[in-house]
Parts: sequence; C-alpha cells; structure tokens
Amino acid sequence: MIAKIRSGKETAGLIRYLFDTKKAKDHTDPHLVASWDGFAPDPGRADDFDATRKLLVADLDLHVKQARRLGRAPEKHVWHCSIRAAETDRILSDEEWADIARRVVSATGIAPEGDSDGCRWVAVRHAPDHIHIAATKVRADLRTARHWNDYLTADRELAAIEKEYGLFQVVRGDRTAAKRTTRAEQEKARRAGHEKPARERLRATVRTAVAAATSVEEFVHLLSHIDGVLVEVVHFPSGDVRGYKVASEDTTTADNEPVWFSGSELAPDLSFPKIKKRLESTDPQFADKPGRRKPNPWHQATAAAERIPHHLDQTDDEASQAHLAAFGEALDALPLLATQPLRPQLREAATAFERATRSRIRAEYHHARALRGAVRAMVREPAPKDGAVLAMFLDAAILVVVAAARWHQLRHHDQQVVAAQQTLLHLQAAYDQAAAAPLAALAQRQPPQQAVERQIRRLRQVVPEHAEQIIEDPAFAALTTALAEAEASGHDPQRLLQQVADQRALNDARRPARVLAWRIQRFSERPVPRAQARAAQAHSPAWADSAARRPDAPEHTAAAAPARSRHRHDGADHGRTDSLGVSSSRASHDHSTKTQHAPASRRP
Repeated sequence: MIAKIRSGKETAGLIRYLFDTKKAKDHTDPHLVASWDGFAPDPGRADDFDATRKLLVADLDLHVKQARRLGRAPEKHVWHCSIRAAETDRILSDEEWADIARRVVSATGIAPEGDSDGCRWVAVRHAPDHIHIAATKVRADLRTARHWNDYLTADRELAAIEKEYGLFQVVRGDRTAAKRTTRAEQEKARRAGHEKPARERLRATVRTAVAAATSVEEFVHLLSHIDGVLVEVVHFPSGDVRGYKVASEDTTTADNEPVWFSGSELAPDLSFPKIKKRLESTDPQFADKPGRRKPNPWHQATAAAERIPHHLDQTDDEASQAHLAAFGEALDALPLLATQPLRPQLREAATAFERATRSRIRAEYHHARALRGAVRAMVREPAPKDGAVLAMFLDAAILVVVAAARWHQLRHHDQQVVAAQQTLLHLQAAYDQAAAAPLAALAQRQPPQQAVERQIRRLRQVVPEHAEQIIEDPAFAALTTALAEAEASGHDPQRLLQQVADQRALNDARRPARVLAWRIQRFSERPVPRAQARAAQAHSPAWADSAARRPDAPEHTAAAAPARSRHRHDGADHGRTDSLGVSSSRASHDHSTKTQHAPASRRP
C-alpha cells in the first residue's frame, strides 16, 4: 500500500472532489467507510446530496472556525491522505478499509487512539482499490495536531497492515533515493519527444562527469563542454565554490528560461560537497613514473572489483558502502569506453545500480581509492581494440552486483536489493555480447593437439575435481590458447594455473573454463617472475600448501578440498545461490536470471 499526503486550505473543495461523479468519471459509488465518531453525515447515502455535503463540511470545519476566531487556526488546515492498494491485492471490504483508515489517522497523530480531542476526519471510498482520508488539523481542544513526519509514520503503519492482511508488501526506501521526476516533468518530456525527462538525463550526465574527473575543477570543465548542458557555478563572497547547478538547453520554462537543478536535486550524492569529498579520495597511482612499467588500468580496475565481495564480507560498513559507490562510478564510465552495441545495456546497468550506491550508511570514500583511480585512468586510455578487457571487467562486475545485493538484503535495504537485481540482468546481457568475440578469437588460435593434451594433464594435476567439467566447457579451446600463449611469453603455465585456481574457487561453476581463460590472460600480461622470485615463492607456505594439494604431491590427501576453501577470498561464494535467486558461482556468467527472494546467508 502506498500513501500520499498533502495539505490544503479548503475543506469544501476536497469534499466536493471526493464525492464528484460527473467530472471524475472514475469515481463510482462514493461513500463514507469511517469517520471520527462513526456518525458523520454521508452525502453518498443521503437523499439530499447537496445539503448533506454542506453539513459534512460544516462538521469537519467546526473546530477550525472556533480556532480562527482566536487567531489560532493554521493557514492550511486540511489534511488529505490517499491510500491505494496494489493491483495484485484482493478487493478489500468497507470494514477493512475503515480499520486501515483508523490505524493511519492514529499513527500519524491526526486522531490518536483513545484521544477524545483528536481531529475530525472522514474516510471516503469512491473506487475499489483506494480510499481518501479528509481531516481538519484543529483538535477539539483547539490545538493544532502534531503530525510531523506523517508520511513516514503512515508508511510504517501500512507496512504492518500489509503483513497482517496478507497484501503485497511494497519495497520501501530509506530516504536516500534520488528525487523522482514529477508528472509535469514527464509530460513535458513526452510532448518534446524526449525519451527521459531533463532531470534524469542531467543526473546521468553529472554522474558520468564525476566518474571521469580527478578534481573539482576538471569536473566543472567537463560539464561545461558537454553539448546541450548549461552549467552555472555558485560562489561564496570569498570566491570559493559553493555549489553548482545544471540545466538542459532543450527544457525551458514558459518564459523561455532554463530549468535549473542543483546537484542535490538530482541525487543526494551529487551535491557539491559530496562530489568534492569523493574526488579528493582518488588514488593518483596511475600517473606516469619514469623507469616503471605503466600498469594496465583495465586490469587494475578488474583486480579492485574482484576484491569488493571480500570487502563486503567484513564488518566495516562504511568501507563497504565506499566500495559500492566507487563501483557505481565504474559502471557510469563504462558506456564511454564500450563499443556502440554494448552501450544501451551498460547505460541501463549504470542507471539501475545508481540506487544501490547509497544507503543510510555513510561512505568513507578513501577505502576505495584504488578502483576510483583505475577508472579515471581507463577513461584517459585509448579505447580497447578488442572486447577482452571489457569482458574481464564485466566478469568481475557481475560477482560484485551479486555480493552487493546480498549485502543490502542483510541490512534490509529493500530498494537497493531490487536495484541490484535489475543491474544484474543488464550486465549479464552486456557480458554475453562482450565475451563472444574475444572467446571466439582465442578458440581460433587453439594450439596443436599435443599442446592441448599437455594442458589437460596440467588441469588434472592442479584442479582434479573440476578437470572434466573444464574440458567439456565450450570455452575450453579459449583456455588452452590462453595457457599456451602465457607459456610462450615465459610464464610457467602450471604455476599460473595454480595461482588462478587458488584465487577464485570453481565449485559449482557452470562454465569454469571462461573464468580461467580471463584470469590467465590477465595474469600472463604481468612481467614474468625472475628465477629468484620463483624460488622464494616455491618456499613460501602458501605455495607449499598449494603444492600439497596436487595429486602428484607425496602428501596429497583427502584434506585437499577443505584446504582449498582457505583461498577463497575474492569470490568465495560463487557456488551458492543467493538472495537474487542466481548461482553465485557465476564463474562463467551463466547465472540463472530468476529474481525470487531466497533467504540470504552470510559467507563462511
């Protein structure tokens, strides 16, 4: 159930509208279902409609007129609350609607239960699926009703009513959502032939500029050079920047003036102070450094994204919220970097996940400096020639969204969970498009059969429990190519395969060869370790533990499987079905797209 509450100055006008059946064609059989004392005159059931309506208005306004003579009546003395059931709900009886109305006026402070001096009110039903509560705000003791935060208190009561009556339970927010576009804005966009209202288009534009900027000055510069966008920077008397506002050139007032929106009017996290705080927490590590090999920002961003599920498993909620905000910036930037066919799905994914980047938990942005810096570096690099790096990032991104949905659900962030579910669908579609060509190109370069058999032996040594599934995977040819090319560049393929398998568990993965292929490709682009470094690694406890799990190791025992679980850090949950109703393994991104709510569970 959804409540809409507003105030007004004229009781007679509201009652006239509620009982009207001539102008309002959708009003049928208007009548009272409840009132302050149960004996209010009902115009809908009276022989003389006009006389009874005037009598009802006079009764409702009685205390208002008395308070007005004392100079104590509020200017807007009318309280109007409409309550609508969901389309899937059963038709409620008049008695049930009466009970709902009494509970709402009591919860909001209009007429608290047991308070004989409560305000006068009536509940009118003129359609099967909703009622209107009309009340006057002056109590019998001539004091004004205390109804602060009435929307929130009404919403909480309606949430309890939904459970008790077995009605559809509305997904409720935490007051951190971006402001919705008004009906007037939607109609204006429709008349102008725009797909979305100016507010939504500007919100996406500003978020993209934030994702690409490294400083406040660059943010303003980027906005100022976007076609069709007007920008005005507001300054303090001292000359310091106070804030900014934006407008779309194609949306004006009746006087042909721009319709301006401040950052906070677009979204809570787009206010100037919050943007400034985010941009000050950007890692500058990707600047060119003489004598040092420049890292691949796509690989850096992918590695940072792969660590997010692990971060979300920790107890620091402020850090987790920061990682989700930085990941949202990465999604905002992707449409700038992807090929044209992928952009629609990526834009929809970024728009959907925007709601999942905020909650009542305050983000400590410095925790996500690495990903934020990598994204800025990606934007400044030439667009990748193939889709492999994008597919790698989307491979990790889907796991992040699955983990984000679970994190939000454990904290009862209902709207954010729904946003993550919607994001997942778009990212899966984008990944399927992005991965097809790179995997096909790898498969076409498959090495000779002798080399393939050698890779099969290595797989059976390193991941014996998954070897057959990997070999039967359609992406196996791509994996053998990735291993062969890594070996040709000087890497030890068996050592590389072990490292990849340890870093990301393959349990219950439907398409594990894809996971291994992407990870091998990315790791093989790193510098080949020197012999001294390899020798040191061979004597490390972690490598010794990995070697002990291989079948050819003398100490190999049945304890190998539990030992592997200790290495599940960045994607350890990939094998479980989570709150999205999808397989968390998602190692090959063949998640089921079911969205039913399953009980959430924490990772071990």
